[in-house]
Amino acid sequence: RVAIALSLLLNPVLLIADEPTTSLDVTVATEILKELTELRRSRAMGLLLVTHDLGMVAEYCDRIAVMYNGEIVETGTVTDIFTNPQHPYTQSLLRSVLHFHPESLEAVAPVDASPTEAISENSELGKSIDPQVIDPQVIVNVSDLIKHYVTGSNFLERLTNPEAGIVKAVDGINLEIYAQECFGIIGESGSGKSTTGRTILQLIKPDRGSVYFDGVDLTSLNPQQMRKMRSQMQMIFQDPKACFSPKMTIFRSVADPLLIHKLVPNLEAARQPVSRILEKVGLDFQLADRYPSDLSGGQLQRVAIARALITNPKLVICDEPVSMLDASIQSQVLQLMRDLQQEFKLTYIFITHDLAVAQFFCDRIAVMRKGKIVEQGTTQAVLTNPQHVYTKSLIASVPRIPQVH
Repeated sequence: RVAIALSLLLNPVLLIADEPTTSLDVTVATEILKELTELRRSRAMGLLLVTHDLGMVAEYCDRIAVMYNGEIVETGTVTDIFTNPQHPYTQSLLRSVLHFHPESLEAVAPVDASPTEAISENSELGKSIDPQVIDPQVIVNVSDLIKHYVTGSNFLERLTNPEAGIVKAVDGINLEIYAQECFGIIGESGSGKSTTGRTILQLIKPDRGSVYFDGVDLTSLNPQQMRKMRSQMQMIFQDPKACFSPKMTIFRSVADPLLIHKLVPNLEAARQPVSRILEKVGLDFQLADRYPSDLSGGQLQRVAIARALITNPKLVICDEPVSMLDASIQSQVLQLMRDLQQEFKLTYIFITHDLAVAQFFCDRIAVMRKGKIVEQGTTQAVLTNPQHVYTKSLIASVPRIPQVH
């Protein structure tokens, strides 16, 4: 909102909004876009929206230009482009997008001409664990987890009001994660999703509560003991361009966990496992000598997945891993992650504010708000029959994308 205010100070006739809501949850993104469109009308101002979010385009734009390889390949009204796309790239882009239709979870997975590069209708995405069919093993047990921060208030304020300046990032949550499932955590920005993930991994120490991983209480371990456990728990971060050192080659970045955990004696011994894991994520080993700046966002996220899996972990926490990718690349990465989950028998904790992604990727989900879990259950149960008013508001805020004819 501050960025919008700054851009309007000189009363412009044109406002260019470059991915203005990429890192925002659906409710805040909706508020921002409504505000921008209202400002556009009241100020008689043109708005040029640069985005890969097709739901946002469908909801708020009048006309669209589709770009591919630096060229505009198609322009038209929103209705024309979404219902009758002419260019092959536009057609593939619209068929790759994840549609959010909670009333029909099984029917609207994206379709692409290449089944190896996108989620097909026969994909296992969105298939929930049925506890009546199997007896799932609990691999992560979180009990009464609390993490509070003190910000903004002075000592005298806290004397009169102990709650002053207290941010309850995680406020007494309880979770059970089953082995080899994908458990989603959804909610708005600032709800505590990322803090929960980092606290489970002990990257942030909780104030109170316990986190059991594979029967071990992580909160009771000293730093040396925790380091030994970390090879079994890895994380994939939101921005692939920000989580790599620009001075390290792809090979060194992926090999680093092997050296840190002493799984190989030297870099030369790491060449074969690095080559193998890069192949698993669909990358040629020739890319290993390049630097992060030489790769696209989709390629870098594949490298991030490779680095997370190189130590053969049991648990991977994915913090908004596809939110910065366009629709077609997003579908490819999600399918890759599901295939790797089955091959490596992984357990995912998948943090996202994108309900369409959660709908098709997660077996069960928990909805977080202000540090608390307000609702959890199977993906189908929560999204088709939400019980909490906040969950209902999240679902109502999601832009609907017209189906391609």
